[in-house]
Amino acid sequence: MVKVLEKAERRLGEKLFIKGDRCLGQKCALVRRSYAPGAHGKGKGKGKGKRREPSEFGALFREKQKVRFTYGLDDKDLKKYINIAVSQKGTFGINVLKLLERRLDNVLYRLGFADSRRMARQVIGHGHVTVNGKRVSIPSYQIKKGNVVGLKELSLKSGLFKGVDDRIQSYVAPQWLALDKSKKIGTIIRDPEADDVQTNVDITKVKEFYSR
Repeated sequence: MVKVLEKAERRLGEKLFIKGDRCLGQKCALVRRSYAPGAHGKGKGKGKGKRREPSEFGALFREKQKVRFTYGLDDKDLKKYINIAVSQKGTFGINVLKLLERRLDNVLYRLGFADSRRMARQVIGHGHVTVNGKRVSIPSYQIKKGNVVGLKELSLKSGLFKGVDDRIQSYVAPQWLALDKSKKIGTIIRDPEADDVQTNVDITKVKEFYSR
């Protein structure tokens, strides 16, 4: 499954941090193989191996896929978030951003407790995460302002959290989260805003894709 996701990242030609911190180094699939996957991905000769300019539909599809793979969603879930954002007051793009960023798996990743969203989903599914002191095993659980996300004390002995202490010591959490490194808890102090998330996705194109 991981290799499939890495191929998707190479096909899109952009780092989506599917494997978290690994994407920052030389082990990143896009660094090791900067060309598209497949028999003709690398190509030979002048002009070969380059990614073609997408069609109008292809451009919309590309933006949708970038969001899907970044946050680890399937089409059904992403479409649900788009529909909810459309029905909410305020700016559509910000609404979508809030829904995606406030997912429990994303919050765990943003706090530095997991080195990727994929790992965060595994940790949550195994029952290692608490919200306001109660165990929550649903990765899509929506975190709200004032909620406290933490790790079960006994769970810290699990191999899943090997190296978490070293990782969070130098980690700087987004400004919408307050991270207590000693207690290994994070508090949501406000909703995420556009400036809090560096994204190269055109959310309006995702909306247009699902409106076709």
